[in-house]
Amino acid sequence: MYPFELTRARTVADAAAALAKSGGKVLAGGQSLVGAMKLRLAQPGTLVDLSGIAELKGIRKEGDALVIGAMTRHAEVASSPAVKSAIPVLAALAHGIGDRQVRNRGTIGGALANNDPAADWPAALLGLGGTVQTNKRRIAADDFFKGMYETALAADEIITAVSFPIPKKAAYCKFPNPASRFALTGVLVAQTGSGVRVAVTGAAPGVFRAKALEQALSKSFTAEAARAVSVDAKGLSGDLHASPEYRAHLIPVLAARAVAAAA
Repeated sequence: MYPFELTRARTVADAAAALAKSGGKVLAGGQSLVGAMKLRLAQPGTLVDLSGIAELKGIRKEGDALVIGAMTRHAEVASSPAVKSAIPVLAALAHGIGDRQVRNRGTIGGALANNDPAADWPAALLGLGGTVQTNKRRIAADDFFKGMYETALAADEIITAVSFPIPKKAAYCKFPNPASRFALTGVLVAQTGSGVRVAVTGAAPGVFRAKALEQALSKSFTAEAARAVSVDAKGLSGDLHASPEYRAHLIPVLAARAVAAAA
């Protein structure tokens, strides 16, 4: 590790001011950033620690939505009675992230801001049609993700909370890497007030909506309808774990399993 300056913010305003002044990086759970710094893939001169900001933590229901503070840890989401009651798919998804140590350090805001192409939380946000709340604005899920590790966040913008509308039905199914538990491919299927949404993570350079599956499941929300969809491998990722063609095969299989679980 190289020398850097650590600033412990006590309010969101303090954190934003420190970012604007230093041009540094936000430290949330640190499960991705610290590893990247050790490998020199990221070399910020200043880290702004958000762990002391109480207003960024907690889970609450607001009308027909569940709002989760950005610094809420995965383990807290996984064990929350409020989450299990309102949107159980989020508790299940959070429980499947990494291992116990990662779940007790990693945060929902950090995961979304990092936008790893194989992470689980992007599928939840996009699949449920959620909204990212920052210190400056509200960003709809469909506008938030811009590409591999890229989001709509400005350099001095901080996620404060994430709002998830409560769906009629939803489930998430992934084919995990046995070591990291990241998704080789993961599919979240949801019946929402605005229609069926299907989000896929791990299969491409970024999370995306599977429109062919959405159309098929809008006509018939059944596992059979999902399995009947053919997914084009063009644009999907290939690596030592799985080819683009294999990931294309997995998408409707996992979508069918998710539909069955949701039902």
